[in-house]
Amino acid sequence: MVAVLTSEGPIQPDCARTPPSATWTAFLDGLSSYGYKHGQSIVLQCRSSRGRHQQLDALAAELVRLQPTVIVAFSAPASLAAKRATSTIPIVSVYTADPVQLGLVRSLARPGGNVTGLSALASDYVAKSLELLKDLAPQTSRIGVIGQRANPTYEIYRAALNSAAQVLGLGLDFGDSDATSDIDVTLQRLRSRGANAFLVMHQPFTFDRRADFVTAIAKQRLPAVYGSREAVELGGLVSYAASVPAVVRRSAYFVDRILKGAHPADLPVEQPINFELAINLRTAKALGITVPPSLLLRADRVIE
Repeated sequence: MVAVLTSEGPIQPDCARTPPSATWTAFLDGLSSYGYKHGQSIVLQCRSSRGRHQQLDALAAELVRLQPTVIVAFSAPASLAAKRATSTIPIVSVYTADPVQLGLVRSLARPGGNVTGLSALASDYVAKSLELLKDLAPQTSRIGVIGQRANPTYEIYRAALNSAAQVLGLGLDFGDSDATSDIDVTLQRLRSRGANAFLVMHQPFTFDRRADFVTAIAKQRLPAVYGSREAVELGGLVSYAASVPAVVRRSAYFVDRILKGAHPADLPVEQPINFELAINLRTAKALGITVPPSLLLRADRVIE
């Protein structure tokens, strides 16, 4: 049995997903590539806190009682909850910003415990996201950063952003957004304090609510950089990020290795190698932004 723990999105104990999710499909496709089919050659049990992180510990404990062969934890909060619930059952942590700093593993090369998986944060990812805003909107001086403070990755992103912004001469203002907050109010507050551009942290919450963030930011008529190509396809201006489906699909490799007897301590944590640059020219035009030709040449996805 493979147990799945996630902090966002509608998901049922039998792993049915409503509405259909490209991320979940990528995970099933990844398993299929190794010969596993849910309900036939493999049994999946799923639990989701649907954004309520305080429920993750109870859900993780529930999965541990089922004695699965491996637990796949999507997001940092889910991974930490799984690690608190068991020190023996192998855990595959997926898309966690910095598993070392969070205490999930001892090092990327030598995880050293019962956790391995895929990190989401490369060394230059944050700096390049800020540089993109400067390239597209040179007048950018103060960036409103939106993320979910309850997610432990918030402080990791915050520290990385502060370091990069200092080098680029940019001011930052951090806002908190979660299921109980009004995104429009958060954005307006940041704008009233001088933000003339936005950056949306890439977290499970912001990814699940990407359509809401894109719509709310469009009302502000300011440039914004996102952490997923999917947000740009919905009307966001620009994104620089690893492919979420690709990372999730890759997690099946770790599941397969563990099901075949490998120990997490012997499986190095992987970091994204390829990052996608996506630009929405329609949004740029609406904002009066002329995209430099050099940036278009670098882009992996251009929406016209």
